Amino acid sequence: MDADLYDEFGNYVGPELDSDEEGDDNDNIDDDDDNDDLEREEDEDMEQDDDDGNEMQVVLHEDKKYYPTPEEIYGPEVETIVQEEDTQPLTEPIVAPVKIKKFSMAEQDLPTTTYNMEFLADLMDTPGLIRNVTLCGHLHHGKTSFVDCLFEQTHVDIAGKEEKDLRYTDILFTEQERGVSIKSTPVTVVMQDTKNKSFLMNVIDTPGHVNFSDEVTAALRISDGAVVFVDAAEGVMLNTERLIKHALQEKVAVTICINKIDRLILELKLPPTDAYYKLRHILDDINSIVSLYTEDEDASLISPIVGNVCFASSYYRFCFTLKSFAQIYSDTYGGINEKEFARRLWGDMYFNSKTRKFTKKAPSNTAQRSFVEFILEPLYKIFAQIVGDVDTCIPQVCDELGIHLGKEEQKLNIKPLLRLVCSRFFGSFTGFVDMCIEHVPSPQDNGKSKIEHLYTGPSDSELAEEMFNCDPEASFELFIFFKKNFQGPLMIHTTKLYPTNDATCFHVFGRVMSGTLHANQEVRILGENYTLQDEEDSRFGQVGRLWIAEARYKIEVNRVSAGNWILIEGIDQPIVKTSTITDVSTNDEVYIFRPLKFNTSSVIKIAVEPVNPSELPKMLDGLRKVNKSYPLLTTKVEESGEHIVLGTGELYLDCVMHDLRKVYSEIDIKVADPVVSFCETVVETSSLKCFAETPNKKNKLTMIAEPLEKGLAEDIENEVVQITWPRKKLGEFFQTKYDWDLLAARSIWAFGPDATGPNILVDDTLPSEVDKTLLSAVKDSIVQGFQWATREGPLCDEPIRNVKFKILDAMIAGEPIHRGGGQIIPTARRVAYSAFLMATPRMMEPYYFVEVMAPADCVSAVYTVLAKRRGHVTQDAPVPGSPLYTIKAFIPAIDSFGFETDLRTHTQGQAFCLSVFHHWQIVPGDPLDKSIIIRPLEAQPATHLAREFMIKSRRRKGLSEDVSINKFFDNPMLLELARQDVLLNYPM
Repeated sequence: MDADLYDEFGNYVGPELDSDEEGDDNDNIDDDDDNDDLEREEDEDMEQDDDDGNEMQVVLHEDKKYYPTPEEIYGPEVETIVQEEDTQPLTEPIVAPVKIKKFSMAEQDLPTTTYNMEFLADLMDTPGLIRNVTLCGHLHHGKTSFVDCLFEQTHVDIAGKEEKDLRYTDILFTEQERGVSIKSTPVTVVMQDTKNKSFLMNVIDTPGHVNFSDEVTAALRISDGAVVFVDAAEGVMLNTERLIKHALQEKVAVTICINKIDRLILELKLPPTDAYYKLRHILDDINSIVSLYTEDEDASLISPIVGNVCFASSYYRFCFTLKSFAQIYSDTYGGINEKEFARRLWGDMYFNSKTRKFTKKAPSNTAQRSFVEFILEPLYKIFAQIVGDVDTCIPQVCDELGIHLGKEEQKLNIKPLLRLVCSRFFGSFTGFVDMCIEHVPSPQDNGKSKIEHLYTGPSDSELAEEMFNCDPEASFELFIFFKKNFQGPLMIHTTKLYPTNDATCFHVFGRVMSGTLHANQEVRILGENYTLQDEEDSRFGQVGRLWIAEARYKIEVNRVSAGNWILIEGIDQPIVKTSTITDVSTNDEVYIFRPLKFNTSSVIKIAVEPVNPSELPKMLDGLRKVNKSYPLLTTKVEESGEHIVLGTGELYLDCVMHDLRKVYSEIDIKVADPVVSFCETVVETSSLKCFAETPNKKNKLTMIAEPLEKGLAEDIENEVVQITWPRKKLGEFFQTKYDWDLLAARSIWAFGPDATGPNILVDDTLPSEVDKTLLSAVKDSIVQGFQWATREGPLCDEPIRNVKFKILDAMIAGEPIHRGGGQIIPTARRVAYSAFLMATPRMMEPYYFVEVMAPADCVSAVYTVLAKRRGHVTQDAPVPGSPLYTIKAFIPAIDSFGFETDLRTHTQGQAFCLSVFHHWQIVPGDPLDKSIIIRPLEAQPATHLAREFMIKSRRRKGLSEDVSINKFFDNPMLLELARQDVLLNYPM
């Protein structure tokens, strides 16, 4: 539209459209034509205005000219709207600014490193020079600070920064503010061992808080080894033991880093000999844990002599093993065999200065062990000299140690100066690299063990063989050569999703198990529910860009070969938790990698809803995204319509809600008071045989319920026994370990709910009484009914636990049309419920294991706080070589809310506690006792708790107040109950 032809009001002011300057003879004819045209257009416009409801008029001039209509100006397809009033509120800008989300400290520019990026990329093609390592340990035992040291030694830009600027792998602002890691963060660096040989170190820094142990599980899954960090002053703590056990279950090599040994000198002020005993005690504790949980009888002990232990101080920037410390002596004095020398630097070994030999017997009463004499005493002297009279001692100490300090550096405060001297004396962390190289296998060497543990498919297939070999070249070259005919063995296992900077989508993090992944490659994404029989959870997608993760920056690459970790763009949509990514051309015989198996459970739940109901879609989108971000988080919708979020603890759910509100949905969300998940169980055998008929009266099932043997439920959940075993092997397990009858042991039909559920369905029918052929024809339907029943129990729709259901009799219709799933499945569920209700049902609640560390004078206060919350102490003992006490206790999860605040209040902030889910325990009282009246806002005695929990759970879920057995019992069954007078307190 030409702006010069119209004034500011849209009126036409240009030249006349049909002026006839030359005065033709046809003037009158033209005018008449014009009149006809105008009348016709006016009529059309009026008709259109009537249709549209808009008041638009054609204004005629004296010379019979007109204004063009908006349709003529903008085109016939353009809708025009006249708005006479401004409806936009004053609070909203006319043009809204572009929102830039910033919730992490991710940087874009590549920093300067001590190695070339091309060299790093070349090392990625050599699986034998790669080490995939998880750094894990208890809270505040120095993992993140240790990674800072690795970055300082490999990144020129970072070296020399103040301590407050570090915590390089804590990239979220919430992590920086809280001073605690929330997410596991992978980094890749090139480091040298003591022989100056370069290796590619893929290291992942994991959270130490026990609530975030799901992040450690995701990290261990794609690692070949774990370095467990232990604070030298605190020793083996709650999470240390759990992580060692978990690492051994995940079949990864375990090494130990005893960190913060400076605390023995500066805080605890232990003499060198006592410090040695303290370190040895820590290693003894660790070895007792390893021997308890390891399945490999030939596994080597954790010992500095073996080389799988290093000593470090992340704060003062040094790390050494016996071998790397011996190397310092060798470099200084020469002529020393560092390997043999290192072997004599631990244990009851003494150096005889007269004979110049090492002996196992002390040459004199004052003789020190070799570890004390050659390692601890020099370390103590360095600390003493610098912490002491700095001005007089520092030049002499530096001369003796061969360290050069500038004039400005000598003026530093004590701590920065001590850090500088230690880092220059010990040099880079070659001892740590040595330990990882020797005791953590490369992806190539560990391929067979890793795949056998992770892959759900057969280990004798061609695809499994390719993954065993960790061959990076096979996939792409043969794929190019054979085009679509070749089934390329690209296999990637992804375990984590990291949000992008704007939190709109995710980058997928995983490990290439075989083949080579290229940018922009077409791939097939298999979810956790994919099977060869049910291929619904399978999608095709195109990979975008590929990156190597480096915490606050990323290195883009165009391909990644087997054995490496990788961040992948563009394929996050179908992935929820973990996935298996393979080539589009791979044959159909591809199985998935096992979903993550966690060492804890999500038992704390909260209900969420948006403050503004119209923003529900935003909240649902946020819930989907936050569910992807946290490996162990569970979101679901209850029957009542409540949106439930389940997590491991209060801190975990606090972080989840922060992300949901601020990062993913950006709306105000209301949160209900936290509650816990319950379970339902039985404590006796069913008082009578319960039966149910199908709606068509052609089938009848009879069943009883009884409690399982102690420990059996845990064995099923931990996959000590699996339903997929051959029947003979399954029968032997139950016969030998739990003293089952062989016939019953071989008649196990299913575990439930799911394949690892803590309940068992047994076929206890006799061939002389029941037609086994007909029974086996409806086996799948009965199993489905059993699974449904155990997933949602009759008391309050919570899962059933620790119950054995026995099928005693079955009358099955001969015609297939009368015994379909629609008849059998609900009947099997109903009879399972009735058998359950006749076997003295009880509620179960989750219990936390609590570890409290406090000074001796606060122990009584800890007991007081625990007693108020139904907790009981199992052990309290002094921490060796420390003024602190450790109190171990159990507390019901439902009574644990606010426990930490309460504890700190009673101990003036001197006590520190961590709690983690440990076991399920029966709630005292009968949940079906109608004589118990629950009055609002009144504390209930212990015997009323089960009834209170059941009623309040049912109210919350929108169920009727009490359990009605009419729903589960047929009329013949009710008559049988009445005749036997066993209705007791059950409501009708």
